[in-house]
Amino acid sequence: MQFVDYVKIHVKAGDGGRGCVSFRREKYVPKGGPNGGDGGRGGNVIIKASDQLNTLLDLRYQRQYKAKRGQHGMGKNMHGRDGVDLVIPVPVGTLVKDEATGEILADLDAGGEEVIAAKGGRGGLGNAHFATAVRQAPRYAQPGEQGDEKTLVIELKLLADVGLIGLPNAGKSTLISVISAAKPKIADYPFTTLEPNLGVVKLEDFRSFVVADIPGLIEGAHTGAGLGFQFLRHVERTSVLLHLVDISETSPGDPVENLERINKELELYSAALLEKPQMVVATKLDIADRDKLDRLSDYCKNSAVVFFALSAATGRGVKELVRYVASKLQSPGTK
Repeated sequence: MQFVDYVKIHVKAGDGGRGCVSFRREKYVPKGGPNGGDGGRGGNVIIKASDQLNTLLDLRYQRQYKAKRGQHGMGKNMHGRDGVDLVIPVPVGTLVKDEATGEILADLDAGGEEVIAAKGGRGGLGNAHFATAVRQAPRYAQPGEQGDEKTLVIELKLLADVGLIGLPNAGKSTLISVISAAKPKIADYPFTTLEPNLGVVKLEDFRSFVVADIPGLIEGAHTGAGLGFQFLRHVERTSVLLHLVDISETSPGDPVENLERINKELELYSAALLEKPQMVVATKLDIADRDKLDRLSDYCKNSAVVFFALSAATGRGVKELVRYVASKLQSPGTK
């Protein structure tokens, strides 16, 4: 299934039904009073989070949504039916914004949560409401109000405990495939991962946590370079960041410079990302360049950053990392 995490849709709530102008017409009642009923309320457009979805794919192919209008009022004081609400299901973790104002209407981070994105118009009052001792036969009623109409920006931010970040080909996909049941595409060229992958890591003591493999970042990602900033939004919801750095003999560049380059992109996108607990993980230990490993290890030690070295291919150091991450997620203050 194609992964879609950003769409714009146009929504129109239902208009309210107009009130009715009507008078009693009964046998032997020569001066029947007004009995026009009220119009029904227009249907709302509701955005609702569903645990059954994990992408905004459906919204990409249907961009226009319109709720039913309210029924007009009728004689004999009969009110019109309210318009049926239109419910649009979205994945858990969806952010709903008003494009015109930039206002965040809702952050739906739990299944079943919903927001009225566009409110239906109120139904008009029938002429029965306007009868007074002076005006006993009003010949007017209210029109129904128009329903809200707006363009919405719908963003999906994955809900994960741990985010794997790093340059392309740093070993993120390999690691998530080893520690969880996720099966991302793995190859020896950059940008193998074109969309975020989620995996559930289960420990022997029945603890578990969710890991998100974020597609490789490069310098300028916050401005759209490479795969761009569209995946950086998924990092915002994670509690812990694992920064993977390739220390193999064939890895390009200096590991410390590569580490700092990606952290700079996080800071330029949102300074709050650097406030998250971050661990540096040296990958491909089985084919490591000893100088690169030592340089990265010394840098982390001097910077008071938690450091791990592992080989996902051989399993060396993987269990230790998983246990530490699990304990970190249980620590007070880790959000």
